Amino acid sequence: MSYTFDRNSGGVYIIAATPFDGAGALDLESTDRLVDYYIECGVSGMTILGIMGEAAKLSGQESALFARRVLERVNGRVPVIVGVTGGGLDNMAELSRSVMKDGAAGVMVAPMPSLQTDAQQRSYFAQVCKALGPDVPICLQDYPMTTTVNFSVETLLAIFRDHPQIVMLKHEDWPGLTKLSRMRAETGNAEIPQISILVGNAALFLPLELQRGADGAMTGFAYPEMLVKVVALHKAGDVDGAEDLFDAYLPMVRYEQQLGVGLAIRKEILHRRGVIGSAKVRAPGPTLTSRDHDDLTRLMNRLDQKLLAGE
Repeated sequence: MSYTFDRNSGGVYIIAATPFDGAGALDLESTDRLVDYYIECGVSGMTILGIMGEAAKLSGQESALFARRVLERVNGRVPVIVGVTGGGLDNMAELSRSVMKDGAAGVMVAPMPSLQTDAQQRSYFAQVCKALGPDVPICLQDYPMTTTVNFSVETLLAIFRDHPQIVMLKHEDWPGLTKLSRMRAETGNAEIPQISILVGNAALFLPLELQRGADGAMTGFAYPEMLVKVVALHKAGDVDGAEDLFDAYLPMVRYEQQLGVGLAIRKEILHRRGVIGSAKVRAPGPTLTSRDHDDLTRLMNRLDQKLLAGE
């Protein structure tokens, strides 16, 4: 059984880490625990083989193996989106066909760094849609800090208008609140139907983004239960309660957001929480210093104390 995702999708689509053992090989037992952990936290969906998933460090065979293991473990409980961004459209189409056959709900595509003009951006996503075929739902990732591609609102609106199979925007521009407000205000009409907007950037601005019209989050914060509760509180109308809960976790959110070392921090937290067997990040990648470990220990202890005091 597989789920679809569409223009009305919301909640928390957690960006999954890719577990490795101490030698750097895929750790499939930890993968099973990770899937169960995310689902037990109440996520609405999962996204795998993204930037946080170290997709660029996996071989094609490893990517297919990991995706298949995740989809088997999920077993239809939540929709799974698979990152298929790559240098060649043929490889992208092959991976897309493989994961969709195995039960994925859709795929996520980020632009190549060379796409610096409106015409290039629009042409690229037209080619992507043609290569993947009309039956593959697509999430477009707008993450200029990593891709170096800056989409204007007008370009994004044109892409969504021209390609109905692109149903979701992963919004990670920064600063991006005005852009988010415009994307929400200028879709959901006769010309451009409603689109799903999920936000990333380690959820650093999640309460504000929800207030601007985001449908939820798509990020890899190592405490997914917080993301789930914040989105649920906001949806229930408790805007201040959602922001208060988020504020309790903010020091940890901020610490995880550090460029370069953030993935190592997330994996270390997941390791300490007993979810994955090793915090290994494949080379080239960051490693934590002893001072980093000390910082993290203090932050985790303070968070535990804060949450206990709030009960």
